[in-house]
Amino acid sequence: MLAETPRVDAVRVLHERLQEWLIRTPVLRCRSLEDHLGEAFEIHAKLEFLQRTGTFKPRGALSVMLGLDAQQKEAGVTAVSAGNHAIATAFAARAIGTSAKVVMMMNANPLRVERCRDFGAEVVLADDVHSAFEVAEEIQNKEGRFFVHPFEGSDVVLGTATVGLEICEQVPDLDVVIVPIGGGGLCAGISSAVKQLKPRCEVIGVEPVGADSMHRSFASGKPESIEKVATIADSLGAPFALPISYELCKENVDELVLVSDDELKDTMGLLFRELKIAVEPACVASTAALIGPLSGRFAGKKVVTVMCGSNIDWQTFARHANLEI
Repeated sequence: MLAETPRVDAVRVLHERLQEWLIRTPVLRCRSLEDHLGEAFEIHAKLEFLQRTGTFKPRGALSVMLGLDAQQKEAGVTAVSAGNHAIATAFAARAIGTSAKVVMMMNANPLRVERCRDFGAEVVLADDVHSAFEVAEEIQNKEGRFFVHPFEGSDVVLGTATVGLEICEQVPDLDVVIVPIGGGGLCAGISSAVKQLKPRCEVIGVEPVGADSMHRSFASGKPESIEKVATIADSLGAPFALPISYELCKENVDELVLVSDDELKDTMGLLFRELKIAVEPACVASTAALIGPLSGRFAGKKVVTVMCGSNIDWQTFARHANLEI
């Protein structure tokens, strides 16, 4: 097995170090959502979209980049992302005193591109996610920049495990945690921490129908790729799974479920009406799963849904959520 589960003491040390730049995001008891569903269980939302840069991503980016030596800092870093990881990499680069040159897709949300530039990153656009990785490799070879992976690596998992640590401290008697999956780095970290701290807690991963690489990997017993990402949840649109994140998810995740784009859209509208939050499609995946494929499963339990990101412009949000503007 390539993947080593991050030790809780190491997660605590990193969590303390990250407080210089990041915040401990709150957990909200969603009583209006409970009333709407009419089921006898508690819903708690981990509001990670309130993190610096609008997503959980700087936890992993900083975890990786804090390990750079002086020569690597001088050369700078690069990354591939539909937006959120690129923004986090730009933020982390500024925080530790290096430069970032990030590769984003042509169809990336303009708001996200602008946020990268606001943090001082140079942005290079690629045709699609597969070619973006090729462009990033060229940048590494030509400029010597360190590649900060969007979801793979022990340091990435150590960073995302700090979310799991916070959840266990904030809802100590939790029964279920529902986590969105793109490449699997967030779920690998959260599930690793939760299963050490709360072994009886059930961990459920959620993928969009049009980006189901982890489902395919679980089915085949090895990391798999998909030919095309086809979902509005572009932040969950990883084109493949990789060994470390796959192995840790396989070890610590109890179940995977799928949600459709229509379910994501409906849930975006619901959370806006009930909780007054406007977030990106990836952020509502855990709630969409709770309402859809997991409906009726958790009577009498305390459920935590991880809400991962909010980098979306109002026009795109309103269109997906079927709101008039």
